[in-house]
Amino acid sequence: MSDVIVVIGAGSIGQAIARRVGAGKHVVLADLRSDNASAAAEVMLDAGFDVSTATVDVSSRESVHALVEEALGSGDITGLIHAAGVSPSQASPATILAVDLYGTALVLEEIGNVVAQGGAGVVIASQSGHRLGALPEEQNAALATTPVEELLNLPFLQPEHVTDSLNAYQLAKRGNSLRVMAEAVRWGKRGARINTISPGIILTPLARDELTGPRGEGYRQMIELCPAGRSGTPDEVGTVGAMLMGADGAFITGSDFLMDGGVTASFFYGELAEGSDGKRQS
Repeated sequence: MSDVIVVIGAGSIGQAIARRVGAGKHVVLADLRSDNASAAAEVMLDAGFDVSTATVDVSSRESVHALVEEALGSGDITGLIHAAGVSPSQASPATILAVDLYGTALVLEEIGNVVAQGGAGVVIASQSGHRLGALPEEQNAALATTPVEELLNLPFLQPEHVTDSLNAYQLAKRGNSLRVMAEAVRWGKRGARINTISPGIILTPLARDELTGPRGEGYRQMIELCPAGRSGTPDEVGTVGAMLMGADGAFITGSDFLMDGGVTASFFYGELAEGSDGKRQS
């Protein structure tokens, strides 16, 4: 039996982190699309990793629970890399909340029930969560601690209040970081750690969907006008993920790491503060 790393979302970022923390362990690559998981597994198998694949729908408790049980069949779960999600250009507000908010809370609960002593995980959130205005404290607490099956029933998440996909995405990603803070307390009782990474524009298929979608111009502005002057790479996120999951991150839990090339800084204090129409860029 091996130590097991569960990767949910077998895209570029999930793979980049897995390559850094998966040596000598069994890596379970899970994705909604089996062809995505198989393609990622082929690359990692060719590179010498011990890998298996699984299909998972993070918006389904039955599916997530089955994935956890399958992973436990290979050993103790010592790592979680949760990188599954949909972007504003890919889905409706309801789907974004179901996958990105509820799905993340569900994964954190199910893995947190069984994670091994010394285990660690990272959840991929987003810079978008940092550009949502301040929420009332009771809404922060609700996103962090509401029982998973009641989460989507919160009054402020109902369709009459969340009317567009970008707002749903911002709420979901803010909710991810808040949820991880609360889960860090529970995971800590098992001797495990959990953190979020909030990347900016990382050149992945999801980012390319945004760059060619209705918000493409805004995305290109963020790249051009941010302090770094470029987009990021999955391997750069992988470096931060490996630090958080490894010995160098042993004193870090319940934290969120914003790595966006300074887009958020520029959004509040720089050239992105106002667009050509006098409104903040999203």
